[in-house]
Amino acid sequence: MVTVSNETPCRDLTITREGAAAVIQLERKEARNAVTGAMRAAVAEAIPGLARDPGVYALIIRSAVPQVFSSGRDLLELSQAASASPEGAARLLAQDYGLYWLLECFSKPTVSLLDGEVLGSGAGPVLYGTHRVAGENFSFATPETGFGFFPDVGLAWVFARMPGQAGLFLGLTGRRIGRADAYRLGLVTHCIPAARFGEIEAGLSAADPVDPILDDRHEDPGTGELEQYREILDHCFAGESVEEIFARLEEGSRRGGAAGAWCAGVLAELKQRSPTALKVTFRHIREAAFRDLRQTLMLDYRLASRLIETHDFKEGVRAQLNEGQQPRWNPRHVADVTDAMVERFFAYRPGRELVLPTRQEMQAARV
Repeated sequence: MVTVSNETPCRDLTITREGAAAVIQLERKEARNAVTGAMRAAVAEAIPGLARDPGVYALIIRSAVPQVFSSGRDLLELSQAASASPEGAARLLAQDYGLYWLLECFSKPTVSLLDGEVLGSGAGPVLYGTHRVAGENFSFATPETGFGFFPDVGLAWVFARMPGQAGLFLGLTGRRIGRADAYRLGLVTHCIPAARFGEIEAGLSAADPVDPILDDRHEDPGTGELEQYREILDHCFAGESVEEIFARLEEGSRRGGAAGAWCAGVLAELKQRSPTALKVTFRHIREAAFRDLRQTLMLDYRLASRLIETHDFKEGVRAQLNEGQQPRWNPRHVADVTDAMVERFFAYRPGRELVLPTRQEMQAARV
């Protein structure tokens, strides 16, 4: 039996056994389950043992905090680490991406029970499991460009594989979607009322086959809010640059009606985001279509290690921690962010790269 309890130095989660199921439960209520380095370390330490334990049939990931699964990475921890020591911040980031690759390679069914908001890197613990179950209160957003960062933890790889331009739209704008859109886009695999989560847990604890447990309880969530704007969304975000996306949204805003209002609203929101972060995110998502997840996570590390040293990240975190304040970006406009400036974030860093084990190496280690 593997147990990480609240009697240990990691007081923000528990890892326990319930019959044939192992359960990771996030419990950091005061910070809306923002994930810390200690929380990641506890999970990373437990996963190999769970993989090798013949008594564990499945892994359940859930939250004990009402209305929230995770609000993302602990930005205060990361920004303080970046200010104190670039090496310390790099270790936090390497730990982050290493954990999510470990979860991707985990060999047993992983069922995440999500009945609240999943924000940004808070999706990391659940994106790569086999099953993601959305309750009626589920919502998802990636607000990173609003604080001078980018959607990391492999999200570029996920976004690049969504239908049409929906992934690029989500990554750039940070707009929140509900479970209907998330289901249509493949972010979640099932929509089941939260009141029935206990039935799922009981079935997994008894080692019942996971697919029938979930399929029998799945409910069609209906049409998502994005569906009515998919045509104009795909047109605008098919632009070959962030500037072209802006221009297409500007043109669309002059059409009038619901589509025109939608374009105007999206454009206004994008203009509040870090221009540098928008340019980096645009290129990262577009190029992730030609990378695998492991390559994407390793590039996430390269980009993040540089972005946390920038003015925009520091300014974005400052504004986020002082609610109501508007960040002062530098450069202020997307046209002022040159291709050469963006290229510096993507450039190879000799001796300072993250190298994750291959999937074959992970399987040989019986993860």
